[in-house]
Amino acid sequence: MTTIRDAAYGLLRRHGMTTVFGNPGSNELLFLKEFPEDFTYVMGLHEGAVLAMADGYAQASGRAPLVSLHSAAGTGTSMGVLANTVQSKSPVVVLSGQQVRSMVGQQIMVASTDAAQLPKPLTKLSLEPLSPKDVVRSLAEVIHTANLHPKGPTHLSVPYDDWEHDADANTELTVARDVLDATGLSEARLAEIVDAIDASRSPVLVLGPEVDATDANEHAVLLAERLGCPVWIAPSPARCPFPTSHAQFAGLLPANVAGIAELLSPHDLVVVLGAAVFRYHHDRPGRYLAEGSRLIQISQDPSEISRAPMGDAYLAPVADTTARLSETVAVRDVELPARAVRIAGIDRADRMHPDTVFRTISEIAPVDAIHVVESTSTAEAFWNNVELCAQGSFYSAAAGGLGFGLPAAVGIQLAQPHRRVIASIGDGSANFGITGLWSAAQHDVPVVFVVLRNETYGAMVSFGRRLDVEGAPSFDLPGIDFVRLAEGYGVTAESVATEAQLRDALERALATDGPVLIEARTFHA
Repeated sequence: MTTIRDAAYGLLRRHGMTTVFGNPGSNELLFLKEFPEDFTYVMGLHEGAVLAMADGYAQASGRAPLVSLHSAAGTGTSMGVLANTVQSKSPVVVLSGQQVRSMVGQQIMVASTDAAQLPKPLTKLSLEPLSPKDVVRSLAEVIHTANLHPKGPTHLSVPYDDWEHDADANTELTVARDVLDATGLSEARLAEIVDAIDASRSPVLVLGPEVDATDANEHAVLLAERLGCPVWIAPSPARCPFPTSHAQFAGLLPANVAGIAELLSPHDLVVVLGAAVFRYHHDRPGRYLAEGSRLIQISQDPSEISRAPMGDAYLAPVADTTARLSETVAVRDVELPARAVRIAGIDRADRMHPDTVFRTISEIAPVDAIHVVESTSTAEAFWNNVELCAQGSFYSAAAGGLGFGLPAAVGIQLAQPHRRVIASIGDGSANFGITGLWSAAQHDVPVVFVVLRNETYGAMVSFGRRLDVEGAPSFDLPGIDFVRLAEGYGVTAESVATEAQLRDALERALATDGPVLIEARTFHA
């Protein structure tokens, strides 16, 4: 007889969810019993690192991985990174182990009280089946919900004795179901957008992470070239939707109201594709949009559309709409102004400027390299120096917290084994996900980790200056030896302090088949 566990693995297999990221506890053992040979279990030493690896894997592969966590303790520990999967719209399915069904109400050891409520604010759907017979259907529901746009994390708590029950005759019907996503805009609605673009004097494109997530980058380039307009990336980008080397790339919009309004003010039409309007951060208030300008937003996220404070919006698949617009709008002949030349930062005797680190990485990295970045204080240096050309070439934390970057790079490399991942991580950020190094070593995942060691929380220093904060505790991080930390986890490592040393270290790292960490000694500019 087929058990609930057997049926669950059959469902996971049908959806291509054969990679499981986990940190196991006693409640998970009956689910992991007789683990199928065609599945891969990637273990992490900390639940946050586990979820970040799965987040990276989901984004880079476009497939939903399963994350196996232990009751309330494991799920709760992962929630800092779970917040990132919400903003990155990662279709991650979290399966948490619950105590035996008959004793949950007694709140015995490792039972999760109101298990579905714990991660509910950070998930699209969180469930606990009311009976063993409903486990497979509930698992199917969270899988389908995670994969429907807007994609995002879901959660299912399962009492561990449920896995041993027999499945009934209806289970195979649940496993066999297909759920199809929405199609596209009607011709009439598309024509409205085309008419608005063609009638505009000076349109501008603002692209968001959903362009990259839906493989629409090439269509975005075609659309921009037909319009001859500048292209901005929406603020605080988690992905790169447009080639940074393209002549029409204007840069990143700042994360504040006044700054965005000022940069977009020359344009009478702002077309926002696959981005929220807008993800502000710094407090520079003002009018959202210049007088005489109109904004049109195209998103496949109803929440993103509903909460926007301005503009007209169309709920539609981003890739399909971008492709159709690129074939339909009128072609313009526009000459764009030359880009401003920026002066690079200067190194010190024993430490590099961040510009040097990122310029060197860009020069040595393969053309199709994937860059994972979590170094908040050096974001400007990264975007000024690193060229991103191919789809899926950039990933960064989407929620503003730390702990995504280092382990996410491991998941991204697992999802894209034919491209090389280079993870540029700040020394403050690295400590939040440092255990990801162990998983990289155990699975021989060839990520090149570059830890920018400036020995301070640089972003906090910068914010302190901006907010005129005096008398705060020190944000310095002295005495952390990342070479010894990495070697302790089984990863080859070395420390560098000059451009020449960094160049040699990168070339050696890219010539190896396993993970390497380079500690790049920098200063906070």
